[in-house]
Amino acid sequence: MKTSNKYFSIALFTFITGYLFLHFAYNAAADMPFTQEVVLVILGTIATIAITAALISKQSEIELEKEQRVKIFDLKSELYLNLISFIESMILKGKLEKKDMLHLEFLTHKISVIASIEVLKEYSEFIDIIKEVSNDENITPMESDEISIKLSELCAKIRYDLIQKEDQTDVNIESLLTKNIKRF
Repeated sequence: MKTSNKYFSIALFTFITGYLFLHFAYNAAADMPFTQEVVLVILGTIATIAITAALISKQSEIELEKEQRVKIFDLKSELYLNLISFIESMILKGKLEKKDMLHLEFLTHKISVIASIEVLKEYSEFIDIIKEVSNDENITPMESDEISIKLSELCAKIRYDLIQKEDQTDVNIESLLTKNIKRF
């Protein structure tokens, strides 16, 4: 923060000094209109350069923010899809082995780095279901349904996390996803 204040102070000092110099030069050249016009051209050029520099700086800042958001979105969506694929493979296999639980543990660590608070809360509840199912290492059809329903609720939170600027509508996404899963 001190560095930016330092640069701001230098820029402000330079601007004020430059203005005072050009003002003095303009008044000193009052007898020669052509010289006054040259001073005004220099002043206009400096103002144009300053405005252009400010606009380019702001544009660069916006571009960096955009790139950062895109990278975070890609990272989140890839991780969330990996989680869903992993859960699908566990259910299709019908077993929860120790290595599956270890893999899920590392997925949990990855998710904890990038997920929103709502996703983390829902994911915590999802893990509770997985822990209950993992006691006997077999996934029954009833347990599979329970996991799918909880996963649908988690997917709703993930959806909101990925599409943050979506307006809330009258439709309750969680209940809609749960209803769709219960159809199977």
